[in-house]
Amino acid sequence: MTSLEEELRNVPFECRRCWHVWEEEYLVRHVHDRHGNESLIWLRAGQPVPPPAPGAICPRCGGQQATTFPEGYLSRHPELIPPPGPVAPDATPLLSPVQRPIY
Repeated sequence: MTSLEEELRNVPFECRRCWHVWEEEYLVRHVHDRHGNESLIWLRAGQPVPPPAPGAICPRCGGQQATTFPEGYLSRHPELIPPPGPVAPDATPLLSPVQRPIY
């Protein structure tokens, strides 16, 4: 007899090429057989996939230089999550630290 447990995992990634940060959701099935052995089956959109690992493809730039963080990392560091839309430009005028020459 085998037993089956399922859990949802959000795995955070960061691209080391364009510095894009994102999360991917996986359904992880823990399967225990009658001998006490456990195996994990990782699913995305109902399809079996390899477990998340460094080298994932960045959805922004297509680079394969992504790294993973521990689960829950982004919930403890919300400053890393990019805003959903474009950021409005800062209306503060730029002032030069160099003084103008007096003629």
